[in-house]
Amino acid sequence: MTNGLVVMTPSSIAYSGTSASINADGSVVFSACSSLSLNGVFTGDYDNYMVTIRATGTNDTYVRCRLRASGVDESSASNYYVDQYLYALNTVVGASRTGTNGAQSFYFSNVQRSGNTAYFFGPFLAQPTAAREVGAVGYQNATLQEFAWTHSLSNSYDGFTFYPNAGSLTGLLTVFGFNQ
Repeated sequence: MTNGLVVMTPSSIAYSGTSASINADGSVVFSACSSLSLNGVFTGDYDNYMVTIRATGTNDTYVRCRLRASGVDESSASNYYVDQYLYALNTVVGASRTGTNGAQSFYFSNVQRSGNTAYFFGPFLAQPTAAREVGAVGYQNATLQEFAWTHSLSNSYDGFTFYPNAGSLTGLLTVFGFNQ
């Protein structure tokens, strides 16, 4: 088998909003969604995964992520996702660190399309999960952003949920497994 990226078609999706569907190529298209959940994209076949997403928001908004198993989000307040956020906006560079019941993962602008890539490390393995996201945001012309987060539980997860802090998102995402 050749090394490379393998599209992981969701076994199912769930959403709140206008519409979301799985395309024939395994990508997921969504419109005006306040939450989007993908099931069955993390499996025992691969350890690490990449998600590419382009979207616009109804508001300039942060997007949070929760890991998911058997159709249920891991959102317990006692099992914190800890995240670190770095950004470069014009000539200003900033950072923040928080712990919550959902990991801060992306920022999307309502002005123009933004693009992000997320890497999930070992989500299906029974060990703590780590993730890293890198994005280019159409906010004040262009903003560079980077997020990193960890989750404390040694559970196996087969999916995730993205949900904006405010408003809704419209765009397209694809999940890939790293075949190594």
